[in-house]
Amino acid sequence: MKNRKFLAGILAGCLALSLAACGNTPDGDGGKNDGGKGTAAGDGEKITVVLDWTPNTNHTGMYVALEKGYYKEAGLEVEIMQPPEDGASALVAAGKAEFGINAQDTIAPAFAMEQPLPVTAVAALIQHNTSGIISRKGEGIDHPGGLAGKTYATWDNPVEQAMIENVVNGDGGDYGKVNLIPNNITDEAAALEMNQTDAIWVFYGWGGISAKLRGVETDFFNFVDYNKTFDYYTPVLIANNDFLAERPEAAKAFLAATARGYEDAVKDPEEAAKILCTADPSLDKELVSESQKWLADQYMADTEQWGYIDPARWNGFYQWLWENQLISVEIPENFGFSNDYLAK
Repeated sequence: MKNRKFLAGILAGCLALSLAACGNTPDGDGGKNDGGKGTAAGDGEKITVVLDWTPNTNHTGMYVALEKGYYKEAGLEVEIMQPPEDGASALVAAGKAEFGINAQDTIAPAFAMEQPLPVTAVAALIQHNTSGIISRKGEGIDHPGGLAGKTYATWDNPVEQAMIENVVNGDGGDYGKVNLIPNNITDEAAALEMNQTDAIWVFYGWGGISAKLRGVETDFFNFVDYNKTFDYYTPVLIANNDFLAERPEAAKAFLAATARGYEDAVKDPEEAAKILCTADPSLDKELVSESQKWLADQYMADTEQWGYIDPARWNGFYQWLWENQLISVEIPENFGFSNDYLAK
């Protein structure tokens, strides 16, 4: 494991560069000069949401709310845009957007600082961590211990590798025998077909469904099945702290309208898939349709309130990061998230 001081220096430098990049974004541009496609509707209080990636089924509820006029009914003019190269969080922290999308694991270093990034997670887009390891079927990687002696494509991220080590060793395998190669993969199914790697970390609702549609027979195991601590929140909707303090009613109105969009996506995933594909015609319609059906059971799994963040799960994961020396500063209990802006 890399020591905490080393990580702190890297993270502080990355954050400074990200905020500097935000400061160079012209006011009102919202990062569009980075090539992001914006989608907006309504004539009301302006809200900008920055995605974490290109539009996909994690985001569908917002596009449904936009298409059906839920934001407009709430008195909001909402723009959904793709992120700049340095991601959504720095843009939101700099006040260039009110909301953005990140994940509890990837935003952790920005919270583990003497001056944490001034954003707060205000809603979980999906209730459980649906990620895990996908591999070619029948090669013995249907459980973590089976990774020993196999090749895994890694992002070389300390948290990622620590999680892999935890589940592999916990399942009786030897993490030291896992062959790590750089992950420059953009198409998981193709990479498995072409034997570029034996195993890849994917979110099943997209990567797993894509492989299935391509006819690639795979095995998959979910991290949560081997360590409940890894049932952290990914992805989450974050908001700028000043915005939350100064315009709480706008934040609540946005989240209430967004909840309606996700509730509709749960009830009618086929309609929701069509709305997402209309918003971005470049998407694979079959993949979106099947992914949408799969995620319909995940948006509000085990809860009656879309967006709710369980404090025990949130705190438990950050405590694990601290105990395993994966963050430079201990994140206080209940820090970095709030359920206060969700509809009661």
